[in-house]
Amino acid sequence: MKKLTDIIVDSDRIITKDHIPQSHLTDGLKSHYGQAEILVYPKTTDEVAQLVKYANQNNLKITTRGAGTNLVGSTIPNGGMIIDLSLMNAIIELDKSTFTVTVQSGILLQDLQQFVEKQNLFYPPDPGAKNATVGGNISTNAGGMRAVKYGVTRDYVQALEVVMADGTVLNVGSKNIKDNTGLSLKHLFIGSEGTLGIITQCTLKLIAKPSVFETLIIGFNTIEQAVTNITTILQTLTPTALEFVERQVAQWGERYSGFQFPLPDSKAYLIIMLDGANKQHIVQQRQQLLANLGDCNYFIAETIEQANQIWAVRGSLVRAVEAVTEQDPIDIVVPINRIADFIHYTKQLQSQSQSQSGVRMLAFGHAGDGNIHLCILRDGRDDKQWSEALEQIHNALYQKCHELGGLPSAEHGIGTAKVKYFNNAIAQENRQLMQLIKQQFDPNNILNHQVYITQL
Repeated sequence: MKKLTDIIVDSDRIITKDHIPQSHLTDGLKSHYGQAEILVYPKTTDEVAQLVKYANQNNLKITTRGAGTNLVGSTIPNGGMIIDLSLMNAIIELDKSTFTVTVQSGILLQDLQQFVEKQNLFYPPDPGAKNATVGGNISTNAGGMRAVKYGVTRDYVQALEVVMADGTVLNVGSKNIKDNTGLSLKHLFIGSEGTLGIITQCTLKLIAKPSVFETLIIGFNTIEQAVTNITTILQTLTPTALEFVERQVAQWGERYSGFQFPLPDSKAYLIIMLDGANKQHIVQQRQQLLANLGDCNYFIAETIEQANQIWAVRGSLVRAVEAVTEQDPIDIVVPINRIADFIHYTKQLQSQSQSQSGVRMLAFGHAGDGNIHLCILRDGRDDKQWSEALEQIHNALYQKCHELGGLPSAEHGIGTAKVKYFNNAIAQENRQLMQLIKQQFDPNNILNHQVYITQL
């Protein structure tokens, strides 16, 4: 039987139980911790394959992780081996002739984007955690602000190299734009949260980098007015990004970032980014949009600095909350015509809870695709009070989401945190089929066994 040191010859890439850092026993929230026997840092697909075979021989469960930014417990180990792919961060090939880039899965999103943009190319998926790995993005099918125009991570994955549960290396997909030969196996791995295989390499689609970007803000008297105008905007044009935020929420970002948000007298905002081949095209889009919206307050960022400040306020909302108190992030999606209903319900729920226990909530998100992000604030609650408050609010929020035709996750995944709400939202027949797929791909249930698909 092969020894672990035969696979990973560098001793500093093998960490035993008593020396595993706490950061590798949790996820991005750092509120729950697990335990593991071994932590290893492979550098190649072959090493990953050999590690999986070793785990099978020694009856070890495997938890795969990248940068540890996951927010739903998917990277919290429950014994066994942690495989950390962060050293597998190489750019294998940039193929300009096919508009593809091939990378190891541990590369950070921000590093990939900076690399291709220097080549005047563009990788559109843009989730909030730029320090997440691309493999992690694929495993959760991450979205982000630009999803309204460009789609989500799934839309840019052309091929994957995956280590299966028995150590077999599988290659799925290709550089062909039309890859319709047989079942599309790659799509099973995208969004599967590491339960079906370990993604070690990926070939991603690129597009030409837009030449011009513009940011503008539309101000409204109420969140209902803001959300009502989402349809008007989407019928007029396809924005690069379309975000909604209330004035009281923007103030959190202002205090944290140090930048002043435009139109301070407005109660709610839609933040719009446009892009195109030239300035004239952008101006025409904007003029048509403002004409369709009618009498409204708006602000156009005249400089890159102004635009960056606006997005800095929007991008700092979660960090602004976390600088003051612990928060529990909710990631929900509803049909875009029900956004106002859900936001209104959060206000009702907050009012009811405050009369009892004073729970505060902040809502904002991606208006263009119905992805609502909600921060539930812990404030001064002890562990028991916090647990009870979250249970009550979670049940209410996910039930309302279900009533409105929404789903319990837009881009964070299900992990361990949302199992109950996933089971309530997804038909039993669908869940049973997912279980069968998991059993076929991983009969010994060693890959991310703690994640939802094994608990259906």
